[in-house]
Amino acid sequence: MAPVFLGILLPVALGLVMKSRSDNKKRGVLVEAGGEPGITMRNQRFLKLLETPWEGANTLADLFEQACKMHATQKFLGTRELLKKELEPTSDGRTFEKVTLGRYVWLSYGEAFEQACYFASGIVALGHQKGERCAIFSETRADWIIALQGCFRHNFSVVTVYASLGEEALVHSLNETEVTTVICDQKQMKKVLDLGTKLETVKRVVYMSELGGSQDPSNEHIPDSWTVESFEEVINLGRKSPVEPELPTAESVAVIMYTSGSTGLPKGVVMTHGNMVATVAGVSKLVPELGPKDVYLAYLPLAHVLELAAESVICASGGAIGYGSPLTLTDTSSKIKKGSKGDAAELSPTLMAAVPAILDRVRDGVRKMVDAKGGLSKTIFELAYRRRLAAIEGSWLGAWGPEKILWDTLVFKRIRAVLGGRVRGMLSGGAPLSGDTQRFMNICMGMPIGQGYGLTETCAGASFSEWDDLTVGRVGPPVPHCYLKLINWEEGGYRITDSPMPRGEIVIGGPSVTLGYFKNQAKTDEVYKIFSTIQYIQVDETGMRWFYTGDIGQFHSDGCLEIIDRKKDIVKLQHGEYVSLGKVEAVLIVSPYVDNIMVHADPFHSYVIAILVASQPALEGFARSKDIQFESFEDLCEKEEAIKEVLQSLQKVAKSARLEKFEVPAKIKLLSEPWTPESGLVTAALKLKRENLRKNFSDELKKLYL
Repeated sequence: MAPVFLGILLPVALGLVMKSRSDNKKRGVLVEAGGEPGITMRNQRFLKLLETPWEGANTLADLFEQACKMHATQKFLGTRELLKKELEPTSDGRTFEKVTLGRYVWLSYGEAFEQACYFASGIVALGHQKGERCAIFSETRADWIIALQGCFRHNFSVVTVYASLGEEALVHSLNETEVTTVICDQKQMKKVLDLGTKLETVKRVVYMSELGGSQDPSNEHIPDSWTVESFEEVINLGRKSPVEPELPTAESVAVIMYTSGSTGLPKGVVMTHGNMVATVAGVSKLVPELGPKDVYLAYLPLAHVLELAAESVICASGGAIGYGSPLTLTDTSSKIKKGSKGDAAELSPTLMAAVPAILDRVRDGVRKMVDAKGGLSKTIFELAYRRRLAAIEGSWLGAWGPEKILWDTLVFKRIRAVLGGRVRGMLSGGAPLSGDTQRFMNICMGMPIGQGYGLTETCAGASFSEWDDLTVGRVGPPVPHCYLKLINWEEGGYRITDSPMPRGEIVIGGPSVTLGYFKNQAKTDEVYKIFSTIQYIQVDETGMRWFYTGDIGQFHSDGCLEIIDRKKDIVKLQHGEYVSLGKVEAVLIVSPYVDNIMVHADPFHSYVIAILVASQPALEGFARSKDIQFESFEDLCEKEEAIKEVLQSLQKVAKSARLEKFEVPAKIKLLSEPWTPESGLVTAALKLKRENLRKNFSDELKKLYL
């Protein structure tokens, strides 16, 4: 028995040592930096901030061309064949589109570069001139990247627009940037054509064909002055009439990326080629053994900086990118025909990026599958999960022992097949990831899942959890291309002298910090701190730009960052949408049933809730008209009929004010007692004391999210 016992004990002990070393590892170190006084961290592995992934790759155009030449025959961009599309009835009488998709068809790096060059010449032949801007308004797909790189071949700046953006925001984005050529898929093309009279500078539209082929769009809504051409025909034009490229420099504007916006109309963030290349340089160093053997599943919006940065990193490494969509991601995704494969099962990716809402969906899907099997299968799963959780969190010594192999083989191998069975790492960004979901993915999918932190204004990555970091709730140390600084926020009571950890507003400095907001100098000056000014760029005395995020963080002893608060009353929901609490409250207080209201949003949920002081005359009048019996006003506020009536009123007010669906409270709590300055819940001017309200009604808020 002794040899067997030692065979188990040795890997267990080794696992404990490995975990102990990981926990004590220094990941970020203090550094002296210019700008406003504070505590500044850099990545401990690099003495100097990285600016390029390799010598000579100073722009995204350089990076793309050189990668395509280095990996010419390697598969690069993959698109699934559409075999069948059909409508299926639902239980409520509606129909839902289901698709049957086939294998991935690939373009090599060499073929993709050739198409980008032809597209570049084609839009010139179509009439797009030097100094004019293109916009890409499309779902994520291979043609998106080819169009982007084609524009870069002639130093055309590209405006990126979310496919889900509303009409007002779309018109604003295209008009503000004076876009002359719009590149879109056929679904988005209808929106562009319908808005034709409102688009002041558009002259040309290039549309990407639907997968599986489709008819050309009707000429019915096309303005007479516009030229409308298919993506394929533009490539053919370029093939017939090649034009010598005019490549950008590192200082050239690559992308003007319109964010979804926290309040009002979206803002365009101005990114240079140098900004984006710096992000590629830094992030590429953080993924172990990144290279041509990797396969990345792309399904997030390319108009979001997280996805654009991720695909740029894969391109630089020579990896393959297979395209999918959130609705076809797994075998059980809503758009996949039952019995056919989802994107992950067909592609078998090694790397993925995700937002928390997607990961929560995967987690819930697995749990439903386990619950449906029940019996012994469920018992074994729960036992395996508990044992692996104990191992990872250090309360048991089997993190790397034989028992891990047993549970992986017996239980988790089948679950990992949901994502193709080969995923070796995943990055979560865009919103906070719950510790429960992070642990679930660690255990069931058998991979590190790192949280990243960054903003459009910093070209995505500012910090990134390292793969051997088993902690949850943190966003890792600074990436190698930027500094993270904490500065005092006296008003909120966060100071760099706080114990046990320094706390403060997060400020980001380095070559990935963008130029500012397009045609919005006032907002640029507000969040890009000015120490001296060189033309458009805000810099400190050392020549480094600093972006003030408005987020509050704290540094752990190992140099990792944790996000703990936000300066403004703006919250990002689970799906990445921003909610301006004050704006929503100003709209909803118009309801006749509302005396006062506080809207509450939690980053771990996809909807907002509200607690409100009900108007006694209005609510009692409603109750009498409906013959609702109540003993007191407090009793009436608990009645289901009263809550339903007030909620409907809020929804009506919200609709008339054109609030987004995610801005409208899904659940509410009615209160009978008014908020007064004496109670400490409002100021003398009757403005909400939000933090006091949250603390006072913490139990009610928790119940609303149950």
